[in-house]
Amino acid sequence: MTGFVLRAVIAALGLWLATYWVHGVRIDSAATLVLAGFLLGVINAFIRPVVVLLTLPLTLLSLGLFLLVVNALMLELTAVFLPGFHVSGFRAAFFASLIVSVIGWLGSSLIGPRGRVELIVRRRP
Repeated sequence: MTGFVLRAVIAALGLWLATYWVHGVRIDSAATLVLAGFLLGVINAFIRPVVVLLTLPLTLLSLGLFLLVVNALMLELTAVFLPGFHVSGFRAAFFASLIVSVIGWLGSSLIGPRGRVELIVRRRP
């Protein structure tokens, strides 16, 4: 559970950065930002795997690039379900999902499989 909460906070951080860097993405309040991070995590956990499975042939043909479209669609779906979170179109959702994905990847590299923040120390002999 801790890992999910940390990943939701990281997604919220990515969404916050996307509101500043991508024209067309707007979040009305800090509470909406936290809820958007949580809802995006839930959508990515339950709906995204089904969509990825259904679009697997297209993903294979595009050598995995279609997953970027799937990520943008999940972000737009989050905006549909959450009032106060606005995405003006697919282009804005696409670039915002790129930012959220990169921030999520960087944040997840700090979180271990148990959901704890891990510090890796490399000692030289």
